[in-house]
Amino acid sequence: MAAAFLDRRTQPHILTLVLAASVGALSMNIFLPSMPGMARHFEADYAVVQLAVSLYLVASAVLQLLIGPASDRFGRRPVMLVCMTIFLIGSVAAIYAPTIGFLLGCRLLQAFATAGMVLSRAIVRDTVEASEAASTIGYITMGMALVPMIGPMIGGVLDEIYGWQSTFVLTLAFGLVVFGLVHLDMGETNRSRSASFAAQFHSYPELLTSRRFWGYVFTAALTSGAFFAFIGGGPYVASEILKLTPSQYGVYFGIISVGYLLGNFLAGRLSTRIGINRMMLSGNLISAAGMLFSIALFFAGYNHPLSLFGPAFFTGVGNGVTLPNATAGMISVKPHLAGSASGLGGALQIGGGAVLSVLAAALLSPETGPYPLLWMMFLSSAAAVVSTLYVMHVSRQAGEVR
Repeated sequence: MAAAFLDRRTQPHILTLVLAASVGALSMNIFLPSMPGMARHFEADYAVVQLAVSLYLVASAVLQLLIGPASDRFGRRPVMLVCMTIFLIGSVAAIYAPTIGFLLGCRLLQAFATAGMVLSRAIVRDTVEASEAASTIGYITMGMALVPMIGPMIGGVLDEIYGWQSTFVLTLAFGLVVFGLVHLDMGETNRSRSASFAAQFHSYPELLTSRRFWGYVFTAALTSGAFFAFIGGGPYVASEILKLTPSQYGVYFGIISVGYLLGNFLAGRLSTRIGINRMMLSGNLISAAGMLFSIALFFAGYNHPLSLFGPAFFTGVGNGVTLPNATAGMISVKPHLAGSASGLGGALQIGGGAVLSVLAAALLSPETGPYPLLWMMFLSSAAAVVSTLYVMHVSRQAGEVR
């Protein structure tokens, strides 16, 4: 079923998958430069405002447990449209949030945007084999990376000119465009739907008893954990320790996104040739080396934004190389459970990221400097190396996934 753009009788075009996956990334990233200002606006502690990130991640994790099985039962298209509708409702409400508590509730609704990423991965696995899936997912996330790359830059400028609410206005507008595109272009790709919704949850033990599935999940969770730690603690380090303005933070954040874009490009070009496991190992080694470099720079007294964002470029590269391959691995262990594997694996990945995001924000203070954040990012990347080596060990015994 070849893709024909804006034809609901065929599988969605790759542009549709890129933009659908980008909605959640934009929703998570665009308001990051505004977080210190939001704390002042609502007269709330920074740690409370940071819950707009961590609660979003937790909600995304829980929702992925439902979205994946639901799409295996009811189809990718209807589940995507319903989730996007709920996301739009949350975005409208966030613009008029009177209190920080109300805003946090709106973020829970916005978390339904995670359907874009979950279902894009499942759709890829519906249509291609494992080795090609890593390449295709790499290209999708490469295109998706453009949105969070420019999102904080635009968000920082909008915040300084119009206030923090303007970032949610832009998120709403982008979501409306994507909803229209999904409605017009996304054909159904799930041709073997499960007999019942409950049956999908009964499939979880089949995944949970797979050593290889756990290896790929932990690799993805620990790899992205370094980035989520930065999402939670980076704005504090930038504003309170390095004294950056929201727009400056947005510009420097682009360095990480460029690294992620480069990593996705490498994954798209090399994964089929090199193999998903060796690509994962290479990406995590790059990420860990970058964080060691950052720790060394601050320890040597170079308290400059580039001491944080420059080495974090390599975290972006490592994430971009590793995650498409880890994702392709987890959804290919049991191909007939691609939706459930995408949802369950994504939930565990995002849940771990939420924990690290909260810890990073909680441990930072003017007295600690950036070190809790940097060490957390390094240890997460190093643990991902260990998890990848375990996957490679299992693969030598059982063979590569197909």
